[in-house]
Amino acid sequence: MEAIGQFIPLILIFAIMYFLLIRPQQKKVKEHAAMVDQLRRGDQIVTQGGLIGKVSKVKEDNEVEVELAEGVKVRVVKSTIAQVLNKTEPAK
Repeated sequence: MEAIGQFIPLILIFAIMYFLLIRPQQKKVKEHAAMVDQLRRGDQIVTQGGLIGKVSKVKEDNEVEVELAEGVKVRVVKSTIAQVLNKTEPAK
């Protein structure tokens, strides 16, 4: 019985860590993945590097073509997109 009593604080510490650190981080990762999956042509985005641009093409192989200025297009990996500023309406 004493051995179980010694493990109770460790179990409580793990439970607190799970609910305060691990679970919110997993939720944030899921939200980011959903945001990246919903990218469309015309969305205005911010990359993790701080570049602001408009999505000109969404490619299948985990890339997005972003227009930073007129005639300046760069390829960006989807996971490096930090935020979507303006969403476009889907075509009807």
